[in-house]
Amino acid sequence: MLEKTETKNIGLRGIKVADTKISLVDGDNGALYYRGYNIVDLAKNSTFEETAYLLLNGELPTRKQLVDFASQLAAERDVPDAIVQSMSVRPANASPMSVIQSTVTMLADYDPDLRDESREANHRRAVQLIAKMPAMIAYWERIRKKRGIIKPDPNLSHAANFLYMISGRKPGARIASVLDTCLVLHADHTFNASTFAAREVASTRAHMFAAVSAAVGALSGELHGGANERVMEMLMQIKEPGRVDAWVRNELQSGRLIFGMGHAVYRTNDPRALV
Repeated sequence: MLEKTETKNIGLRGIKVADTKISLVDGDNGALYYRGYNIVDLAKNSTFEETAYLLLNGELPTRKQLVDFASQLAAERDVPDAIVQSMSVRPANASPMSVIQSTVTMLADYDPDLRDESREANHRRAVQLIAKMPAMIAYWERIRKKRGIIKPDPNLSHAANFLYMISGRKPGARIASVLDTCLVLHADHTFNASTFAAREVASTRAHMFAAVSAAVGALSGELHGGANERVMEMLMQIKEPGRVDAWVRNELQSGRLIFGMGHAVYRTNDPRALV
């Protein structure tokens, strides 16, 4: 007679899906590589625009290629007025991830060649998504707090423009550099759950906007990108450094999880945390 055993649901963790040349996680040695470049070196010496070009094209850009690529991103930042209008009728307490997931899908309505699946067409869409998603996030932040939206500034870098669109003030060089480094560190992480979701949807020959929308949905879960949201909630509960020890002891004694302490695939250090 067979006995029923209870197994913990860990989703697809540990399931081999496919190979990728885009990035590599070396969990045993605590290292992350983009297209063969160590993430620590890129964080110190690269910009987000340069790193995005590397991920898309497989090699670092020349100076001219970088200037052209940055110009393309800056030119694609704004989003159609109808999409902004759709955000304005959402409840202020709507989840930012849900709002972004739906607006990414709406971008398909404004693609004149949606059925063109050539490499050139999909590269154009990738550039648009990289450029427009920060703008949509900034618009939603302003809209839900009942502040007037701020249009993108093509003269600012990717990171600096995002901070400007949220705050209404052009950021100083240091804070813009800090965010730029964060964007480099989180630009890719091999075959994670959101990448898998995007690839599965794309395999049905759905367009890129549908695939990325699915990826955003996967990212919202607390076992993936949603863990960051739980960390922010934790910090807001703790409020002061002097309350950390007591708060942690109480959570552990209550049997609750503490989010943000390491990453499951790294057996030593998460190199992004070290940076």
